[in-house]
Amino acid sequence: MLQILHGTNFPFMKYRRVAYVFSSLIVLATAGWLVVNGGPREGVDFKGGTLLQVRTAPALPADDVRSALDAGGLRGVEIQQMTGQAKDEYLIRVRSEARDPFASVQTALIAKNAGVKVELRRIETVGAKVGGDLRHKALMAILSSLGVILLYVGWRYEFKFALGGVVALLHDVFVTLGCLMFAGREVSLTVVAALLTIAGYSINDTIVVFDRIRERSKSLRKEKHSRVMDIAVNETLSRTVITAFTVFLTALALFIWGGEVLRDFSLAMLVGTVFGTYSSVYVASAMALDIWIALDRGKGIQAE
Repeated sequence: MLQILHGTNFPFMKYRRVAYVFSSLIVLATAGWLVVNGGPREGVDFKGGTLLQVRTAPALPADDVRSALDAGGLRGVEIQQMTGQAKDEYLIRVRSEARDPFASVQTALIAKNAGVKVELRRIETVGAKVGGDLRHKALMAILSSLGVILLYVGWRYEFKFALGGVVALLHDVFVTLGCLMFAGREVSLTVVAALLTIAGYSINDTIVVFDRIRERSKSLRKEKHSRVMDIAVNETLSRTVITAFTVFLTALALFIWGGEVLRDFSLAMLVGTVFGTYSSVYVASAMALDIWIALDRGKGIQAE
């Protein structure tokens, strides 16, 4: 078995309270953003309307595109200019359910910018009723998946492990959602798929660490709880880093070369992979340690 980190002895649990503060700040920032903005930005999948991806030649500033559409009577549309090599392309979301909004967009852009050429790259249309139904099903998919994972971890492990694992799972999904919101991305069915994938990856990584902690807690009964945790985490560190790095590289390749259709999915996977690895140690294991210590103190046993 390939090992890139062998015989490490990092005192992970020594810094768990610093990690608590870090995670709390991110969670509070995400919660605050969602409250101020009235929830996440929903994509066409959930809100209904038409999403157009158009290319102009030559490229136009986003403000010029917006003013041209306003002048053409298309008010209230959302415009996002693409980045990287596709700066001449724009995502335009029209709330209207008209059959061919591209004709209106094309006419408005040409009328305001003489000589410009407008090309349709992609179009997606979802009715408001269908969007509401998809929103409900997506929410149920996330909640039911998290519920089943909660039941499994609760049955498979002791209370101290189960609680830490579930909190880490919720932490990863919520933080990933927050990072997408801060980046100005929308929540779509693709993002929901990414969040469910992250949930599965996160709990799998956590369970590997928990299995080793449980093994070590039986063979190292005389050691302090924090020391048992450190030994277990260090022994699984090589596997954790190799797995996370492999997933990260795959997601990075999708982010760079996968195009705009996979951009939200790959971005969510990049963030989720990093925080999923982090939370296995500094949320799941750290919480399990503090609960373990608290339970022992409740029995009159001094432990750290």
